[in-house]
Amino acid sequence: MSLLRTKPVLPDANDRGLKRVLGAWDLTLLGVGAVIGAGIFVLTGITAATQAGPAVVLSFLIAGFACACAALSYAELASSIGGAGSAYGYGYASLGELPAWIIGWMLLCEYMVAIPAVATGWSGYVVNFLQSMGSGLPDFLTHGPIDKLTPGLINLPAFLVVLAIGLLLASGAKMSALFNAVMVAVKVAAILLFIGVAAFHIHAENWTPFIPPLETTSGAASGFSWEMRLLDAIQLGLGFGVGGETHFGGVGIMTGAATIFFAYLGFDAVSTAAEETRNPQRDLPIGILGSLAICTALYIIVSLLLTGMVSYRELNVPSPVAHALLQIGQTTVAGIISIGAIAGLTTVILVMYFGLTRVLFAIAHDGLLPKFFAYVNPKTGTPVGSIAAAGVIMLAFSGFVPLGRLAELANIGTLGAFVVVCAGVIVMRRTHPGLPRPFKTPASPLVPLLGVLSCGYLMLNLATFTWTAFGAWMLIGLLVYFAYSRSHSALATAKH
Repeated sequence: MSLLRTKPVLPDANDRGLKRVLGAWDLTLLGVGAVIGAGIFVLTGITAATQAGPAVVLSFLIAGFACACAALSYAELASSIGGAGSAYGYGYASLGELPAWIIGWMLLCEYMVAIPAVATGWSGYVVNFLQSMGSGLPDFLTHGPIDKLTPGLINLPAFLVVLAIGLLLASGAKMSALFNAVMVAVKVAAILLFIGVAAFHIHAENWTPFIPPLETTSGAASGFSWEMRLLDAIQLGLGFGVGGETHFGGVGIMTGAATIFFAYLGFDAVSTAAEETRNPQRDLPIGILGSLAICTALYIIVSLLLTGMVSYRELNVPSPVAHALLQIGQTTVAGIISIGAIAGLTTVILVMYFGLTRVLFAIAHDGLLPKFFAYVNPKTGTPVGSIAAAGVIMLAFSGFVPLGRLAELANIGTLGAFVVVCAGVIVMRRTHPGLPRPFKTPASPLVPLLGVLSCGYLMLNLATFTWTAFGAWMLIGLLVYFAYSRSHSALATAKH
């Protein structure tokens, strides 16, 4: 039964050294910073072209529904349990130590593969933007030494952005939140500019048929080459490519929803800021639900306008948003969009890196990993131990190791975390009925149960390769747990 031992539901986090400096607006912007990135600038068009047609809007609604069920569950547990560990901490309090370790290991997987993948995309955007300005970097500084296509020395831009974000996080949560707010303002401004321009160039016939009939055809690739390296990274992670097979019909909508889920990665990172939030019981639900609502609305609006501007069959290109703008002669706006995309990817790296370090900090503080990971700088109030350790791994992956299809593990890790959080709400309502809940998930247990079912179904739509790689990662995690974590757990050592 020691595998299912639980920690106190309301631990006193004040002695862990993290500074409470964030408010509801900071948390909302963190959520928007994590979610609005490559998804809105690339996946909207490519998923429409290869999987769902104009009904990509429905794919976003389905994925958004699954996220909403999870977000409502996150909001309840964040307001009642709290803690920097997010789903890991909720699982520890409701389901037990081994389930918590499993979910924590899944979260580490999510962040550790997503951050380098996004950093590679960021590198591609920056390199191509510099080239469009008449400058650039040699190939050996934009590819790692084991890159199969173009071996080089190091992906220097990806390496440097991860290093810079790590230093920023080490300087303090408030400074990171301010930087994130500026970058969010830039990318949202770019999105609003696109919306304002696109609204006057809609051709309703492009939405017919709204749900294309089920078929398998060759996608239509086109020549505009901005962001090619970004697309390469995302395509390898999601398992499809330009000019590849196209799947439409109802199946395409569901497959599109599973693929598009990549666009929603990161909103759960808001809950990892619980111990740095001034009023977590009030502010965390606002940040989680507010950011998800804003991002879902923007995704739906952009995908609807994008498929209305040009035929969805033209959007299987490296830069669908920029491509559509060029089709209507908006060259300057297309260039501005690329700047917004760079800002967008910067905030995704920032918030995911933030979430990774807080989960790592929480796990180490509970004794399941070495205490070094839980060291907090008393001056800045940041977990510099986890920032440094995670940074070494992120720098290696970003600069030297192409992750390829392993990036899809981010999807399965996130979906698994959502399933556990939704289940945790159901369990906690039964095991701790008197627990103060400043925010309650409506229509419980129906909404959490729908979250379990919808997220579980999306997991089943992921590729066999993803499940195989995920199984290997979880096997490593179990070996670590039984070799080290179980005997070093704070709950275990407290009994001796």
